[in-house]
Amino acid sequence: DLASFIIQSNARGLFRNKTVFLSAADHVLPTLGKNIPDGVIIGARGPHGDLAPNTKLANWFKSEMKKKYKMIKNSFLKFPSTRLRRNRQSIWIRNLVEEHSLTSNDLIWPVFICEGKNKKEEIKSMPNVYRYSIDNLNEVSDIAESQNINLIALFPYTPEELKSNDGKEALNPENLVCKSIDQLSRSNKSFGLMCDVALDPYTDHGHDGLINDSGKILNDETNELLVKQALLYAECGADVIAPSDMMDGRIGVIRNQLEKNDFQDTLILSYAAKYASAMYSPFRDAVGSSSSLKSDKKTYQMNIKNSDEAIREASMDISEGADILMVKPGISYLDIIYRICLLYTSPSPRDS
Repeated sequence: DLASFIIQSNARGLFRNKTVFLSAADHVLPTLGKNIPDGVIIGARGPHGDLAPNTKLANWFKSEMKKKYKMIKNSFLKFPSTRLRRNRQSIWIRNLVEEHSLTSNDLIWPVFICEGKNKKEEIKSMPNVYRYSIDNLNEVSDIAESQNINLIALFPYTPEELKSNDGKEALNPENLVCKSIDQLSRSNKSFGLMCDVALDPYTDHGHDGLINDSGKILNDETNELLVKQALLYAECGADVIAPSDMMDGRIGVIRNQLEKNDFQDTLILSYAAKYASAMYSPFRDAVGSSSSLKSDKKTYQMNIKNSDEAIREASMDISEGADILMVKPGISYLDIIYRICLLYTSPSPRDS
């Protein structure tokens, strides 16, 4: 019954407060409405923890009730009049009725770039993944075109001598990322270019932000640099800006400056829920930051035990102007992707 459904939903983490019913019985199917107590509403916690009615959640709830009702009705279908295997017997029918599909349209290709000439060096911790020198990016462009890749994400392997405590190389208009954008933009490309906004490829301490003498990551001071980095990439021709740093408020300040500088069409892909994880180690090897990192990133990346916090992060980034949300590492946080998709309609590319 309805009460059982709500208890089960609460156990699965769909609701995190006691305000989970509709405000009136006539808001759901009459066959289920009699189970709803009077005067209670569907609500949700906002980005600041405030409890308030949530129309979107209420509409979703009504939709779930309709689905549940249909499931009950359909459960009376009997064999042999119903043979579910009929829709599985051939590849054409399986393709026709499949509920979900994964193609190159859903993927972003991370491309690692390095200094030098005619280089294509394999990354030891990532077999069959390579770093390319700028003069070899034509190969990348050809692969992207042939595989129908829609978006390439550029990640630099910054030489040690160019790293510094303040990551100033991130603002150099002649850095690897800027030169790579120029090189790839010369071709008649059918794919977009995404640039990661964070300081870790450029700092000698390996952190995503500025750090003070006591080892604290400075939030607002870092945001000032991230804005400059984002504007630099937009000026060079980046289609998508992707802040991966997890500083509070960075989406809002970046979006405001993009608007003020006539980059209204530049997309922001937010690393909305980026969990502190050992899964990033091969990636850090690829950009050369692992050897520099002497402490963890748990003061700014998310606690792996928290899920409600991910909803607040996503809510804040949407409100600040993010166009696309990312959950990272996606493959182990599919429940977070599911919860965010229930509440919001912002596109979410798959990440692994």
